Amino acid sequence: MDLGLKGKTALVCAASKGLGKGCAFSLAREGVNVTILARGREALEATADEIRKATGVKVTVVATDITTEAGRKEALAACPSPDILINNAGGPPPGDFREFTHDMWIAALEANMLTPIDLIKSTVDGMIARKFGRIVNITSSAVKSPVDILGLSNGARSGLTGFVAGVARKTVAHNVTINNLLPGLFDTDRLKSSSAAAAKMQGKPVEEVHATRKNTVPAGRFGHPDEFGDACAYLCSKQAGYITGMNFLIDGGAYPGTF
Repeated sequence: MDLGLKGKTALVCAASKGLGKGCAFSLAREGVNVTILARGREALEATADEIRKATGVKVTVVATDITTEAGRKEALAACPSPDILINNAGGPPPGDFREFTHDMWIAALEANMLTPIDLIKSTVDGMIARKFGRIVNITSSAVKSPVDILGLSNGARSGLTGFVAGVARKTVAHNVTINNLLPGLFDTDRLKSSSAAAAKMQGKPVEEVHATRKNTVPAGRFGHPDEFGDACAYLCSKQAGYITGMNFLIDGGAYPGTF
């Protein structure tokens, strides 16, 4: 299927590895020129080289912290008029909610709620003027099925979800859609670190905790960033113009509910 994205431009946050990298790769395979962001330049440059060699598209690198105002200005200077915006940022640390400080809550809100809202505000009017725009927010399955040790993530990402639910109904008439992708357990560094944290809290070996988590997935495996990226690319396609304000859960069947 031709997704109708060749020649479009995308701003992809936290794209040096994991799910952000998967999204950048899938968009590039469709002919999208991508600006990829992350804090670590070395990993970012390596990912950029991979994408260029595999797809031939233009890849712009911005090593910055997107959760800061200065970082967002730097990103938008490099890609001022994106057709596609992929919001993504590392999740806040897990733990007992009793130990979360005010500063930890503010940092979680800045990274996982206020930063994507600010980037939407900075780019959506240009998309409306051009009569095409696709915004995808990478959130978490915890929005749908909260995880007790991920209280910071549960709260901040749910706030973003509520914001999107209203705005997405205002932009779709202009062919600008806003949707959320909710990953379950994917084979990423984030998964490994959360397994390590859970193992520490439970007093168990990391390998045992990791295997137990895998066994909770009906698919019998962890997800791969490439398949997540392909789902993202579809939501950015011309075919997906009638989809907005939705929360797409990608978790190998782990969520047990009907709705």
